[in-house]
Amino acid sequence: MRRSILHDGSGQLTYEIREIVAFANKIKELGVSITWENIGDPIKKGEKLPRWIKDIIIDLVEDDSSYSYSTTQGNPETRRFLADLVNERGGCQITEDEIIFFNGLGDAVGKIFGYLKREARVIGPSPAYSTHSSAEAAHSGYKHLTYKLDPDNNWMPDIEDLRNKVKYNDSIAGMLIINPDNPTGAVYPREVLEEMVAIAREHRLFMICDEIYANIIYNGSDTASLSEVIGDVPGMALRGISKEYPWPGARCGWIEVFNQDKYPAFQTYIKTLINAKMLEVSSTNLPQLSIPRVMGDPRYRDHLEQRKQMFRDRARQAYEIFSTVDGIQVIKPQGAFYMTVVFDEEILDNTQYLQIDDPRIRELVESNVLEVKLDKRFVYYLLGATGICVVPLSGFASNRNGFRLTLLENDPDTRTKTWNTIAANIESYLSS
Repeated sequence: MRRSILHDGSGQLTYEIREIVAFANKIKELGVSITWENIGDPIKKGEKLPRWIKDIIIDLVEDDSSYSYSTTQGNPETRRFLADLVNERGGCQITEDEIIFFNGLGDAVGKIFGYLKREARVIGPSPAYSTHSSAEAAHSGYKHLTYKLDPDNNWMPDIEDLRNKVKYNDSIAGMLIINPDNPTGAVYPREVLEEMVAIAREHRLFMICDEIYANIIYNGSDTASLSEVIGDVPGMALRGISKEYPWPGARCGWIEVFNQDKYPAFQTYIKTLINAKMLEVSSTNLPQLSIPRVMGDPRYRDHLEQRKQMFRDRARQAYEIFSTVDGIQVIKPQGAFYMTVVFDEEILDNTQYLQIDDPRIRELVESNVLEVKLDKRFVYYLLGATGICVVPLSGFASNRNGFRLTLLENDPDTRTKTWNTIAANIESYLSS
């Protein structure tokens, strides 16, 4: 072409959670049944929405208004309902005008980073959820800036690492928090969040907190929503219904905006996000309409509690299975529905393998692990040997070797068999 059409950051747009699917499908074409442990879709793994939630949605489908556009920022009644929920927490108070709906949080993340000035960087955690890390790297054209999460301290943020990186890199304009965290399942205590807010305040940063799993916390942690600790710092929290109802296919997420009236530049930036939504007209209407009726129903609290107990029990089971395996480190998840397994330092090399009897599959695996990172090498061998698809930790902007699995499989026998199979194959791989 006579002109280059590629954005400078296009090479940073990677999403290992789904990219691993391409290789898994090649394995599948050779006759292997795949166990999909790569993506956080509760419905795909067998969870059913309660009948009463389905009945609300069915009733809305019968309402002609659900087929219309919503307003640009989202349905006004729903935004008022959500603003009231924020204000009931105490802390920063907002109005319905500070709720903005998007077609899922992926859409929100794309716009949040896409409309930042290119030189304005946002530092985020490592390991990092791929949607955030790729979007931030793509907007800047450089590798995502990260602060460390420490597996030796229950995956808590390394506050000194964060403080030093912010202090000595004045390109950093924002700070990203994921709480509860994906991929580690960590939940940050209030005092940790307050320390992070203090750093943002000192260096005049804005804050982003992904709270999509805020109602899936099962350790009794003294955590807090961003609105409760942010004080006078500008920022936004990201929430949605995909993991919580759960209804991932609804593509319905929103941001809660804090303190824009105190910072003219931040207020202009938020106005830009709203203008970008105007170009789309609106976000999907029907799932928005369901929110006051579902979340306002007295049965919703019990629904959330039942799911918390379910994931608490699964986290305990997964931890019991993997904590007995030598050569890896596991921390029991405290929230969300993932667990990260970390290989001990320098225990992996490029000679290890798993036995694969089918020569076609063995050749496919061997030809694809020649130049990949060591944890991805293990993931490919695991796929070839067992058909189990997990995500390498290196795909989460991490320099540690490991992988993420989910706590989502609804069938207890399948779940137990999958985890025991992974554990046995770790042992075989490390001893090969």
